[in-house]
Amino acid sequence: MKKDVIQSTPFITLVGPPNSGKTTLFNYISGRNNKTVNYPGSTVEYSMCRINIGKPNEAELLDSPGIISLMPNSPDEQVTVDAIYSHPGLGIPDLVVATVDASQLSRHLLLVKQLLLSGFNVLVAVTMNDILERKGYKLDTHSLEIELGCRVCKVDGRTGSGTIDLIHQAELIINNTIKNYDLKRIEINNDTDTLIDLYKDIEGIEKRVLINSKELERKIKSANKAFNVLNVEKPEKVVNRPDEITIKIDRILLHQYWGLLIFFAAMSLLFTSIFWLAMPAMDLIDQTFGSLAGFVSNNFSNGWLTDFIADGLISGIGSVIIFLPQIIILFLILGLLEDVGYLARGAMLVDRPLSKIGLNGKSFVPMLSGFACAIPAMMAARTIPNKRERLLTIFILPLMSCSARLPVYALLIGFLLPPDKVFMGGIIMAGIYLFGILSSTLIAGLVNKFSNKILSANDSSSFILELPTYKIPKLMVILNNTFNSSLAYLKKAGPAILVFSVLLWVLTYFPNVHPKVDTSGLSEQQSSELIATERIATSYAADLGKIIQPVMTPIGMDWRVGVSLISAFAAREVFVSSLALIFKVTGDNDDALQASLLNAMRKAKIGGTDQKIFTTATVIGLIIFFVFALQCISTIIVSKQETGGWRIPIMQVVTFTSLAYVLTFITVNGLRLFGIA
Repeated sequence: MKKDVIQSTPFITLVGPPNSGKTTLFNYISGRNNKTVNYPGSTVEYSMCRINIGKPNEAELLDSPGIISLMPNSPDEQVTVDAIYSHPGLGIPDLVVATVDASQLSRHLLLVKQLLLSGFNVLVAVTMNDILERKGYKLDTHSLEIELGCRVCKVDGRTGSGTIDLIHQAELIINNTIKNYDLKRIEINNDTDTLIDLYKDIEGIEKRVLINSKELERKIKSANKAFNVLNVEKPEKVVNRPDEITIKIDRILLHQYWGLLIFFAAMSLLFTSIFWLAMPAMDLIDQTFGSLAGFVSNNFSNGWLTDFIADGLISGIGSVIIFLPQIIILFLILGLLEDVGYLARGAMLVDRPLSKIGLNGKSFVPMLSGFACAIPAMMAARTIPNKRERLLTIFILPLMSCSARLPVYALLIGFLLPPDKVFMGGIIMAGIYLFGILSSTLIAGLVNKFSNKILSANDSSSFILELPTYKIPKLMVILNNTFNSSLAYLKKAGPAILVFSVLLWVLTYFPNVHPKVDTSGLSEQQSSELIATERIATSYAADLGKIIQPVMTPIGMDWRVGVSLISAFAAREVFVSSLALIFKVTGDNDDALQASLLNAMRKAKIGGTDQKIFTTATVIGLIIFFVFALQCISTIIVSKQETGGWRIPIMQVVTFTSLAYVLTFITVNGLRLFGIA
């Protein structure tokens, strides 16, 4: 029955199992002109765009997260399935386009059968036809259409082959059928017999729609002439074999020993790329925003508004942009590894050891990325489908010693060791990183035991992964996904980071806007630093620091260290510059500044006493504090965005800060008990 009136823009949902070519097809059809958004009330992301389908001129096309069936196994899958039946914003789809890997019909047709049983208008897009042909088979689409009772098109999302026919068929279906508003929910989770019948039906369909290619037929005929009896494998067994090229590569990459070595080398390259390749760009961004802030300060009238624009607004924007190089590199390399098909292998290799602490193989890449920065690491955790494991991974990521802690560790280790003991400093630094890893695994194991209460996620853990065939990556698709992920960071986390950065500026700037200090005989830079020092010493942040003096006393420190710890919430490395300001230390370069700061730290005493603030015990205590404490506004904001609420980030701040304080107290007083002052 033909539709007489179209009341709104048609809505098409693109669905399919992971690795079925769904997103590649979407990117080609959309021309990379799409936007990434969240399902309302969840952290599940999807992409959508408008496409031209003739008459009517446009339709909304939505790319849903990959699912293997309409029977959800996790809360995120439940959100996706619910949205397929009736999207929160767009309603019931006029058409569902289901992608099916031609070489995996026995598994991928389950979702198609369920969609048809539910009453959807379905158009099947068959992908990976080249892989099927390499196995010696071809798919009879006409027979498959008869078997399923819906239209079928062969497509290639990488080259665009078949996409015009796909859009034309979509137009015909939308114009000539009525949307079903009375869909039937698939509820066969506990009905084993129904599920077995479905798979038997699919097995029969697969046998009937696959045709031997001419080359295979020729080989069989030739063999039959030479032998009276020929033991030939059943067609479905040949089709379901992995790709021959994939088998040969996996013999090396999934080798019991070489496989792990290659994987750790690849992950080390990823970590090194995030850490080192991003540094020049991050330094350039830092210098650019620093120069811009300096230009504003030097060329506009003195006053709080100028300082706000220079040190609050411009520096705040810089604190958002500075992480962008790391995020771009992370998603670019992850996209390459995933598109090639290697990321799934890596996850499989490290799944067993991580499963001991409640995680799975897909947690490894975010954890490794956390050594560069927790922000891209938390965003990388999106690849973990299980909600509990994703939240657990995000929860422990702040324990990875990120690059921002390096200046802090370098300063504190420099206090403990003579300048000529550089080698020992490297060993201590490596020990700090190892200590962070061991601590994170221990905490993950503890949290995993109480995950139902702590994370509010009790979905069962399972790690079932279909290894894709190796493919040549499509660069434009990877670049597009990288762009979308980076843009999502700027849109979602950027505003909140900026607001908190400005708030921190207010706390360290007011109320003493123009402190009275004697700057005679000092250079312009020294005068500015002295004024900034006095301003911080009389600011709201200092007042807050003095309020927490009773908390600092048990760990052998005073309010000045407390103010530096509060300032470190902007970024961990700010702890060093904050100490320099508070202790009125200046230097012509970083090395001179650190030498002067170390000298000032050795002389600093708690006010009104002869007790030194910085001793071997207190400095080791500070190292312990920075290993555990979550002291980065950006990390907190991104944690909120990635977990869908404030519950997890607040728990992270409270848990890790409390743990850091308690362990610092034990360390400082324990060392003093053993005579180490």
